[in-house]
Amino acid sequence: MKIRPLAAMAPALKPARSRRIFTKIGIVLAMFAAALTGRVHGDDTSDAIAVLRSVQPGAVDSAKARKAVDQLTSTGAQALIPLLHGCRDASPLAENWLRNAFEQIVDQETKAGQKLPQQGLEAFVKDQNQSPSARRLVYETLKRSDAGIEDRLIPKMLLDSSPEFRRDAVARLIGEASEVTDATKATALYRQAFSGAVHEDQVKIISDALRKQGEQVDVQTHFGFLSEWSIVGPFDNREEKGLAIAYGPELDIESGKAPDPQAEYDGQLSKVRWQAITTKDDYGVVDIAKQIENYKGSLMYAMTIWKSDKDQQVEVRLGTPNSWKLWVNGKLVFEREEYHRNSLLDQYRVPVLMKAGANTLMLKICQNEQPQDWAQRYQFQMRICTSTGSAIKPSTSTARNETRSGVQP
Repeated sequence: MKIRPLAAMAPALKPARSRRIFTKIGIVLAMFAAALTGRVHGDDTSDAIAVLRSVQPGAVDSAKARKAVDQLTSTGAQALIPLLHGCRDASPLAENWLRNAFEQIVDQETKAGQKLPQQGLEAFVKDQNQSPSARRLVYETLKRSDAGIEDRLIPKMLLDSSPEFRRDAVARLIGEASEVTDATKATALYRQAFSGAVHEDQVKIISDALRKQGEQVDVQTHFGFLSEWSIVGPFDNREEKGLAIAYGPELDIESGKAPDPQAEYDGQLSKVRWQAITTKDDYGVVDIAKQIENYKGSLMYAMTIWKSDKDQQVEVRLGTPNSWKLWVNGKLVFEREEYHRNSLLDQYRVPVLMKAGANTLMLKICQNEQPQDWAQRYQFQMRICTSTGSAIKPSTSTARNETRSGVQP
């Protein structure tokens, strides 16, 4: 059978039928070309995002990153959602490059009069598994052209994984409560705001307002502060040498065992033993200088037990003006040798994997010999929380008793 070219067949076809055949062929070819182009663009977009996610400091990587940003910008709005997803678990440097690409594309599309993919971007803002900073970037971008997005989204973010969105939701409730004349309604609004608050200033505003109305507020538990400790010392820290010296409790840990709560050690002034110390301060401050004594040129060890109902990743957050080391279950997890820096809530954040059951935390805290009035603070505060700053409650409240009875890590 002789096969004739399509063009040769065309004259033999009726005009209407010929047009239908060529139209169908054109549609098929167009769909194939579009699919091929989309696949190529998709591959290019993925490759460009991968470049930005792997970027390292240095001129060579910067040149590659700029080229990748140009590639994403040329792709246009269809690259926005993929590059936003690329921000998840990216390094700070990589996320900066991805954010830069996002902003360039948005600027380019806006100047060209093109609409952004509103539905997809708003869905990204709602997705708590994504990068908090990327979600915030998208929210602020949408807010410029969508005045109603705040009322639509923020009230539902009281327990959001992003502290910034939680702050907005709490602020709205505080504002509502402050304008309500009915005390019962105001109390309910403040209580609702308190349940999502993770920032010190907002918690203070809420707790003060509730207490003025005769309400009981447990700020210490709300933040997850550790309030019950066993403490031993003083040990010698003259000339600031003590942080590097392992004294009795530390030697116990180095030998692979938990410090013995019944042990007696050679201290700076005499024999020393563990003693119980509790703080009732709203913000969990254990004030060694006031509750025990401000031994200048000394150091103390403080120990407690925190029980977890499962293996879980937490943040141990510490505030202190003194030098310190922290061990969790016998492992040194962080240290800082700096004296009399300003002490703040959540000044230091240490990611720690807590095991199911009892976890032993031991803090070494050092005071130097400076005589100035501003150098007399000898204190610390510690809490257990999520990366959002929301407290993780222990599975038991008998930490001090278990520490004193010699629970092993």
